Amino acid sequence: MAELRFDGQTVVVTGAGGGLGKAYALFFASRGANVVVNDLGGSFKGEGNSSKAADVVVDEIRATGGKAVANYDSVENGENIIETAIKEFGRIDILLNNAGILRDVSFKNMTDADWDLIIKVHVKGSYKCARAAWPHFRKQKYGRVINTASSAGLFGSFGQCNYSAAKLSQVGFTETLAKEGYKYNIICNVIAPIAASRMTQTVMPPDILENLKPDWVVPLVAVLVHPSNKNETGSIFEVGGGHIAKLRWERAKGALLKTGPSLTPGAVLKRWKDVNDFSEPSYPTGVADFLTLLEEAQKLGDNDPGEPLDFTGRVALITGAGGGLGRSYALLFAKYGASVVVNDLVNPDDVVREIKQNGGKAVGNKASAEDGDAVVKAAIDAYGRIDIIINNAGILRDKAFTNMDDKLWDQVIAVHLRGTYKVTKAAWPYMLKQKYGRIVNTTSTSGIYGNFGQANYAAAKLGILGFSRALAREGAKYNIYVNTIAPNAGTNMTRSIMPEEMVQAFKPEQVAPMVVALSSDKVPKPPTGLLFEVGSGWHARTRWQRSGGHGFPVDVKLTPEDVVKAWSTIVNFDDGRADHPEDGQDGLKSIMNNMQNRSGGSKAAGGSSQEILENIEKAKKLNSEGSKFKYDDKDIILYNLGIGAKRTQLPLVYENSDSFQALPTFGVVPYFGAETPWNVDDILPNFNPMMLLHGEQYLEIRKFPIPTAATLVSYPKLVEVVDKGKSAIMVSGTTTKNAATGEDVFYNESSAFIRGSGGFGGPSKGTDRGAATAVHQPPKRQPDAVIEEATTEEQAALYRLNGDRNPLHVDPEFSKMGGFKIPILHGLCFFGISGKHVYQTYGPFKNIKVRFAGTVLPGQKLRTEMWKEGNKVIFQTIVVETGKPCIAGAGAELMGNSKPAKL
Repeated sequence: MAELRFDGQTVVVTGAGGGLGKAYALFFASRGANVVVNDLGGSFKGEGNSSKAADVVVDEIRATGGKAVANYDSVENGENIIETAIKEFGRIDILLNNAGILRDVSFKNMTDADWDLIIKVHVKGSYKCARAAWPHFRKQKYGRVINTASSAGLFGSFGQCNYSAAKLSQVGFTETLAKEGYKYNIICNVIAPIAASRMTQTVMPPDILENLKPDWVVPLVAVLVHPSNKNETGSIFEVGGGHIAKLRWERAKGALLKTGPSLTPGAVLKRWKDVNDFSEPSYPTGVADFLTLLEEAQKLGDNDPGEPLDFTGRVALITGAGGGLGRSYALLFAKYGASVVVNDLVNPDDVVREIKQNGGKAVGNKASAEDGDAVVKAAIDAYGRIDIIINNAGILRDKAFTNMDDKLWDQVIAVHLRGTYKVTKAAWPYMLKQKYGRIVNTTSTSGIYGNFGQANYAAAKLGILGFSRALAREGAKYNIYVNTIAPNAGTNMTRSIMPEEMVQAFKPEQVAPMVVALSSDKVPKPPTGLLFEVGSGWHARTRWQRSGGHGFPVDVKLTPEDVVKAWSTIVNFDDGRADHPEDGQDGLKSIMNNMQNRSGGSKAAGGSSQEILENIEKAKKLNSEGSKFKYDDKDIILYNLGIGAKRTQLPLVYENSDSFQALPTFGVVPYFGAETPWNVDDILPNFNPMMLLHGEQYLEIRKFPIPTAATLVSYPKLVEVVDKGKSAIMVSGTTTKNAATGEDVFYNESSAFIRGSGGFGGPSKGTDRGAATAVHQPPKRQPDAVIEEATTEEQAALYRLNGDRNPLHVDPEFSKMGGFKIPILHGLCFFGISGKHVYQTYGPFKNIKVRFAGTVLPGQKLRTEMWKEGNKVIFQTIVVETGKPCIAGAGAELMGNSKPAKL
């Protein structure tokens, strides 16, 4: 096909001094466009500025005969950036809103400056540049806009509440611009790129970065902004590493309940399966038909009341509760026994009076949601705690984008997005301390689907959803649940955009039961991070659907023309490959799977089910050549120290001690990293190392005492692969022998649980291999022995020197990608600590089997609870700070005449 050209067009690229922005600039210049290279020249954290970054790119373009000019303005001054294009080239055709910074910090430690800077650059910056370009686009009846989201925005990311909010706001903003711009031939799309840049180089390992070059993103953008694209607008694409997929909203059929007195929170929860039923989904681009839904709801019989709810002792804070939805929420919470804080900027007193007249408890608070500290202080002063927040306060400042001004934009972002942040931030320390919280935030269908004249409101409202999803990830472990609703109701706020008869029909009382239900302790799993549309007695969950997309070989340069050829596959949701990503790891799955896609024909998706089954059988018969592991007393000491040996325990830390020894669980070290004779990609469909969890570990000690210095050789074998439907379990067994004598020293079986790699038709149950597969249930009595031991903050940094150098255990930026606020402890480290406790208490054991049940953060305390049953010790290990198990179903078979080890 003919090369896609941009001759005579002018492209403005923000943040073009490096990474993805630079790749855009160089590409468009090479295809004939005039390029405005904008870059402030600050750090990826938003600090400092310098003209050098932009100048270098401009020089590079000019050196190859291209046309380019530099601009050094911050994106907040978007009018200056666009003016550069008009002044230098007389027009603007394409705007790529790419500039961005990171300010990653846990919500607990986030400052207003961290929040405000991210919103200013990502949200206000994109608005300012698009607003400045819009009159030119309309006048020439041509314009192309790309805004930039991210997986953090789409799914929420731990430690990135600010960034997640900013990035998902771009989806609502883009969808609105697409609707307003379409009749003027202004096409607007949003991408969630995975590309190596200054912002990601601290987070990802080098081998992955190599295949995440920005060059993989540029061709999609080129197709979307080319004049030949007349109809693909308002769309969301995930792109990187040679893979491109499209996302869209998928709405459940939902539960329709009769409106009126029998529409209660208990009735909603009784129909929870229907609320979340995606068996008959729809794929909307706008609000549901609430009038028809209301007519249908009124024909139904009374609802099953379900389980009654009781909020006695709970304190619920509702913002914007002086009327409309907020008033309905306040009255219903009070009816169910909650103490209510009625916040309203104008008049909270009438609702407080109404609650008290009905026999309820309430206090008023007259403050803006932007003054979150004052709002939350009212709850603490009156009741001493805060359990529930309903962030409901809002305003409308609707205007066509061509007439939108900074004041209209700023007011809506401030009240909705910043107000939600400020109230939640003020309450967060109290919720963390009490390890309890329920938060319901308010988005809108205008944000989810975009809406004419509401670019400001759509950006703010979808920003709230991004914030909620990130916060849900941070709050879950503290029993703080965060959900988001898109309500439809007639209120004073919506009176300006709804006919009066609809305002009267769509009662706030039809929304309130869902909000109260979500604030209870009765929501089935998963109870957090979800989005619901609600109104007229109808309640439905909404989620992402992602096309199977298309993977291009990672060893062949990708061009826009290649993307055009694959377009029908990229946007196909109906070929059976579409999925429903829920988190950042799901978001990365397709891209990571494509890493093995080479032009030689190796496809990451794996072969057919029959091929997989045949490959498994072949792999089971393969024999390893053996991997050597040489160690001496230094390695023994290092291991012992890695699992908590003390300097006073000379048999563990001093090579000249008469009793110098390796702890029994040292047996997991020599085989680690042994080369397997099979290729995991051949035996598992869609294998992605980021989807792998260490499930179980079995260790057999076959040589006593364990040599304190030796050369060992490990021989891995594939034991079995179990098909669990959506996931797979791969079991490998490794025999470790003494190279000098040929004697067996250890045998290990390791079970890996791999999400997304099932469904190939393999056996659904594993074989019984005796002690290696035994599940040990603790007896129903108090433990016979308990040992508590605090890990140190340096534990993971020390243990990794035994061979497992996964950055997840030492690099905070990498651990954040896995959803952990700090690097986590190795599973085999706390396996070793638990084994040491059994050894100290009951003496040497022949074998030990554990199931990994949770994570441990360095510095947390472990409690091993042990029961002696004949010659077996059954045990489990609990993280004291959380009360949750990290090792469960565990057991060790003692040697004959075992006695407690003297250490």
